[in-house]
Amino acid sequence: MAKSVTQRQFLALKLDSLSESEVQEVLDYIAIMESMRRSQTVPSIWEDEVLSVLADARENRRARQAFEWEAVRRKAERRAAAKATAGNLNA
Repeated sequence: MAKSVTQRQFLALKLDSLSESEVQEVLDYIAIMESMRRSQTVPSIWEDEVLSVLADARENRRARQAFEWEAVRRKAERRAAAKATAGNLNA
């Protein structure tokens, strides 16, 4: 009678056949899956996973912050220009 291989044993065999960089990719994927499980948001397709990971990247957080600062700066300039115009009209 043939001995059946469990899914865990099959996975272990597959991991043994991978290179170190491929093992790192598998670990990265597992980390993504665990972070999604913790946040309780499961995207319906792979692109959603990629987008969510990229959106949380440090560079994107910094870009959003810079964009928000720029929006505040523009708003302050408009207010200053409006006050200057109102001051000139009242003089």
